[in-house]
Amino acid sequence: MHCILTRRSIAPNAAACLALTVLLLGCGERKANPTAAEIASFGPATAAVATDKWLGQWAGPEGTFLRLAGGNGKYEITIQNLDGPRTYPGVTIDNQVQFERGGTKELIRATNGSETGMKWLTEKSNCLTVRPGEGYCRD
Repeated sequence: MHCILTRRSIAPNAAACLALTVLLLGCGERKANPTAAEIASFGPATAAVATDKWLGQWAGPEGTFLRLAGGNGKYEITIQNLDGPRTYPGVTIDNQVQFERGGTKELIRATNGSETGMKWLTEKSNCLTVRPGEGYCRD
């Protein structure tokens, strides 16, 4: 669109040019796939976060446990193992909870007892697994 200014057309063309300018300034590139950090910084959508149903304590063998506190996709994860409890911040990513432990990114996912890889939990059906051999269940 060309903005031609003459005495008779100054007001209508100026208004059209201004409207077009505002419209074009409002346009911009948008990222198709934001990173996990970007998603976490904005927080999850207002809809219920699936991993929030995991809040609370999950039992492992020999007094070990995993506890999830928080909600809305942001968690404080406490893992009690034979060396004592450790706490980590975590966030929901693809219906799993991601956290970093000892420089390694870990994912907590829903499984059954067999998928934990732990013979003590084989008969359980409602479990969370961090990695094979590290699982926690609820009865």
